[in-house]
Amino acid sequence: MATSQQHAHTPMMQQYLRIKAEHPEVLLFYRMGDFYELFYDDARRAAALLDITLTRRGESAGEPIPMAGVPVHSHEGYLARLLRLGESVAICEQIGDPASAKGPVERRVVRIVTPGTLTDEALLEERQSNLLLAAATDGRRWGLAALELAAGRFSVLEVEDAEALAAELERLRPAEVLLGEDTSPPPALAERRGLTRRPPWHFDTETATRQLNEQFGTRDLSGFGIAGMSLAVAAAGALLQYVADTQRAALPHIRGVTVENREAAVVIDAASRRNLELEVNLGGGSEHTVAWVLDSTVTGMGSRALRRWLSRPLRDDRALVARQDAITSLIEGGLQEPLRETLRGCADIERIGGRVALGSARPRDLTGLRDTLAALPALADHLANADAALLAALAHRAAPQPERLDLLQRALVAQPPVVIRDGGVIADGYDAELDELRGLSRNADEFLLDLERRERETTGIGNLKVSYNRVHGYYIEISRGQSDQAPAHYIRRQTLKGAERYITPELKAFEDRVLSARERALAREKALYEALVARLREGIDELVKLGTALAELDALAALAERAEALQYVRPVLSEAPGIEIRAGRHPVVEQVTDEPFVPNDIALDDERRMLVITGPNMGGKSTYMRQVALLTLLARIGSFVPAEAARIGPVDRIFTRIGAADDLAGGRSTFMVEMTETANILNNATDRSLVLMDEIGRGTSTFDGLALAWAAADALAGRLRAFTLFATHYFEMTALPERHPAAANVHLQAVEHGERIVFLHAVQEGPASQSYGLQVAALAGVPQDVLESARRKLRELEPGARPQSAAGASQLPLFDPQPPNPALERLRDVDPDDLTPREAHALLYELKTLAKKEA
Repeated sequence: MATSQQHAHTPMMQQYLRIKAEHPEVLLFYRMGDFYELFYDDARRAAALLDITLTRRGESAGEPIPMAGVPVHSHEGYLARLLRLGESVAICEQIGDPASAKGPVERRVVRIVTPGTLTDEALLEERQSNLLLAAATDGRRWGLAALELAAGRFSVLEVEDAEALAAELERLRPAEVLLGEDTSPPPALAERRGLTRRPPWHFDTETATRQLNEQFGTRDLSGFGIAGMSLAVAAAGALLQYVADTQRAALPHIRGVTVENREAAVVIDAASRRNLELEVNLGGGSEHTVAWVLDSTVTGMGSRALRRWLSRPLRDDRALVARQDAITSLIEGGLQEPLRETLRGCADIERIGGRVALGSARPRDLTGLRDTLAALPALADHLANADAALLAALAHRAAPQPERLDLLQRALVAQPPVVIRDGGVIADGYDAELDELRGLSRNADEFLLDLERRERETTGIGNLKVSYNRVHGYYIEISRGQSDQAPAHYIRRQTLKGAERYITPELKAFEDRVLSARERALAREKALYEALVARLREGIDELVKLGTALAELDALAALAERAEALQYVRPVLSEAPGIEIRAGRHPVVEQVTDEPFVPNDIALDDERRMLVITGPNMGGKSTYMRQVALLTLLARIGSFVPAEAARIGPVDRIFTRIGAADDLAGGRSTFMVEMTETANILNNATDRSLVLMDEIGRGTSTFDGLALAWAAADALAGRLRAFTLFATHYFEMTALPERHPAAANVHLQAVEHGERIVFLHAVQEGPASQSYGLQVAALAGVPQDVLESARRKLRELEPGARPQSAAGASQLPLFDPQPPNPALERLRDVDPDDLTPREAHALLYELKTLAKKEA
């Protein structure tokens, strides 16, 4: 705005426009008394986003001023809504004293709140990490830096391509992503809310190296293992610069950076992570997910730790065995419930430590820290006899801190107010000077009552009052009708319509002493509080370690509780390739189904690497496949698993090709999505990968689909030798074991009753005899006339040959349905509506027994 135009504005609006010009891209919360006001375009935008009133008050430069405001005492709710919508907000506070200001009171932006830099408790999801991510690229590879500012957790990694980038974005689910203004974002980034552009020079590797060394107090970065990771270093530097720009405070809790090696974890691509519904279900909610079942933690920090484990399963058996040993020790010692009960009284030390480091800790944060420190001796008692090395290490990091506890117990009142603004936080007896000043203030009320009583007796004026207000201080008030009785030593201070107000030398002396004492007491208390926070900040490393230890203890205790409550067993982690599970159960489905869950086995080893799974729709193929993947994943986070026994060998990746939908935004059809995911699997799977392929090829013509399904399965079983569960309705695929001895046929069992079908959900060796498509259609409510028409068409088609793949016609013999099983024939007179769950299981057992006899 031109200088002449600025001068046309009022002094206050000149100040506002000057500050706003420094922060053009974000909303400016401009403090005016008890409100944060927004003006002009900010006001219009905020009013629309928050559904608050847009008003026009006064004029500046000859034009009405659009404005909208939110109360200071409740602004955090509005702020949270804006942040969820991807907005950032600059908080502009009154720095100067309004009473002594000549012109507008001095104001300054004290911090910028962005979606990825939240630390306030009211703005954060308790059980979700809030991550800021920076991404740098050389055109192919990507360097990523992730920071959880509230906890000080800082990590970097590098990935090979945009596909791997998408997988990491799905894993980390950052609230905000920083990207260079000159970088063209791939679809995985371009579609994200919370994308913030930064100048290209912020991603300069040399500048970033200096910033990191300055932050960590080091001469070089070799001790962090990031030598040669120039892209990751560039991203980390840009991230630190952004945090410094927005927080305007030191970051003493960020003392190092962790390098995440993708090869140390089981890699799960973005589509597979969504298909497995680890933390988010396919509808976008949190119910009926693995985390929903597994997360019985009692603290927010424990929940976040468990979810980090779940999102990054490990390949290092030693780390996993350490977790298993800890869970076993807790269960066998009966320690998990006493431990959880103690942890239930602990505050979120991870985030409180972050706020202490940033100097933004509130009184309730410090009392939460105090109460947690008070719980540490009991925690140490619980863990004293634990024989697991991991528990001993965590107990050491969570050892009692008597000096810090004593400091907080002496310094703080039992239940302080939310903020320090009006005092009442520091306990009596902590500081002699504060006690003296408070004594003067507390005696004021007694003095005033005594003065009022004496003045009434002396003057004979019964309605005389001694009062106080902030503008005029202390005064004696007499009604206008009795003012002629005022003594000569009364000095008139103010005339009102119905009363006169006076001051006396005695009251003036008292006023000077008391008002000074109150102001000095409040100033002293604020200084003491700031000194207390600064003293705690000196031991920030110990607070960070304590928070991490308590979080991991909570996560381990939750896994122990789940293992005992849900009858999970400890899986054996083997160096031999393969997955063997006896009577495995789907961890989520078994919790939400009203019927008893039918457990199933799986046996994969170096000689048996692929199962071709056939059976009816709704028979349980997808559940069975996901179940195997989830039990493998649970074993790879150190958890026990829902089964009678399990042995899990090395796994480097988990792929799923299950279900698909149109990618309308990306212009991709269902079939294109399916082929893209299949291509990812065929290009990246190894002989240590677990692959789930469900109904591949169904999105195109029968011949094309069968050819593609056969070719993909042929590659997985032959060239790649991945551990594969391949569900299909192409009966021709059941010939694959004849070509590949490491492949085998299994099917999900069902029994017909007249024109109806009973799903037994039991996995049996061999291929299915039929697909039961019409029976399933009947269950879905397809009209009877349509079903009859389908049966007529089926009779016309049955005599003809089933289609073969063009790619392998000579290798694909026609599928011949198996002859009727006499055992099944004898059971056809069973009415499924009359079966109880127990009888259904008995029926299943009889079917298995008869099948074995006939075999």
